[in-house]
Amino acid sequence: MMKLPHLLPLRSIGLRRRDQRRRDVVHINPYFLRLNFIHALVDDERASASYDPSSGYLIVALTKAVKGQEFKDLDLLTKLLTPRPPGHPPEQSVIEVLSSEDAPVTEDDVLSARTQSLTLEHDEFLQAAQNDWQIPQDLPEALPPLQMSATHRYGFLDMHSGYFRHVAHTENEVNELGRDAETCPPDERRRKRLEHEEEKWDEEYYMADFVEDEYIQELIAWRNPHVTATDEFKYTEEENLTMLRLPRREYLATPSQAHNLYLTLLSLLFSHAYDTRTTQHDPTPESAWTISSLTPAFSVLDPPPYSPTPPPLSQSSSFDASELAAVFTASYRRALAFPLHRSFALAEACRADVAARLTKGKRAVTRCLLEMKHILDHHDVYYVYSKIWVDDFCVWTAAYASDDVLHQLSRDVARLKMEKSMIGWDLDELEALTREAAEREPDSDDESEDEIDRMLPAPL
Repeated sequence: MMKLPHLLPLRSIGLRRRDQRRRDVVHINPYFLRLNFIHALVDDERASASYDPSSGYLIVALTKAVKGQEFKDLDLLTKLLTPRPPGHPPEQSVIEVLSSEDAPVTEDDVLSARTQSLTLEHDEFLQAAQNDWQIPQDLPEALPPLQMSATHRYGFLDMHSGYFRHVAHTENEVNELGRDAETCPPDERRRKRLEHEEEKWDEEYYMADFVEDEYIQELIAWRNPHVTATDEFKYTEEENLTMLRLPRREYLATPSQAHNLYLTLLSLLFSHAYDTRTTQHDPTPESAWTISSLTPAFSVLDPPPYSPTPPPLSQSSSFDASELAAVFTASYRRALAFPLHRSFALAEACRADVAARLTKGKRAVTRCLLEMKHILDHHDVYYVYSKIWVDDFCVWTAAYASDDVLHQLSRDVARLKMEKSMIGWDLDELEALTREAAEREPDSDDESEDEIDRMLPAPL
């Protein structure tokens, strides 16, 4: 059931099968909608479509090819609208072989084949003799990627460029690369990110928030209603309309790229969790800045992985504790160097929020991304990060992300042990010094009473 505009010029409704690849087309003049279902449908007399002008809903009845087969994710409009990847071949071959005949083999062909075989055998014998009759199993070294332009791509799967060409004319406080955003290579971006974090780190600020932490403790104790909700998940009408306006893209990510997308998703969810918790899910005009500043993929175009030596990947869903710790270390550092409230305990609470959101699957994660998109789209500068990251992540999460992988990632994040020593700023030592200083200082009320007693005249 789909809702259409109330003033739809309804002149004709048609439902027809376009090909044999489970694609059905609903044509309502002048509108055209292509939906991709995960299972096959049958075009017969039972298929129908009716439109109710009073409610604005179009009700379409389709017949399953297999009776009783479950069609999952029908509420994910983005997944239904995403083009079917080429990994699903058509049921019928697109090339029909009418006849086949082997070409005649000549004597020259036979002689050439024998000569080539003898040459290969001779070369193999020579190589084996030089290596104690063992042929070495050395793999050729991979060539570095060929860079034909001074411009380096960025964003989701490095698909974007050109969004920062005129950065000098816009007041983007989040952009830490300045005029070099288009030409800065990935290694240089990371170096600049770490340098800027060191410059922004303020020991006194952190120690002050560690002592005066009453309000921070209130933020930590706050419970996110979206995390604690137990009712059935259902997208709002506004969320559905937003998903309908998302780009129709097909993502051919390799297992390694998909693995890194899950890691980048953790970084985005952490930034969203920080803003949600510090505003108690009531975004402020500073929310776009907060989210963008805490996300390295936004502010420095530097997405994960951050591990110096990433573990070997057997599959995209296998995550090592060291690479997860590296992702959250980058998020923790920015949460302790940039925003208003700088607390390690608050960062830990945000990580717990990320694990809780992942537990609820891709629908809850997509809702977080849609909230981020709404915040960024309403900012006159930071909307660019929605264009190069969040829009694509919304589509990819709804159409390609796996609930099983997200659940496993949730367990890994929840079990992760983040040590203060990972941050690199001697947090344990600073907290110990703060506690010692607080114990040495006399109580201010007692000091005021002693001063008043000294000012009073001596008793007669």
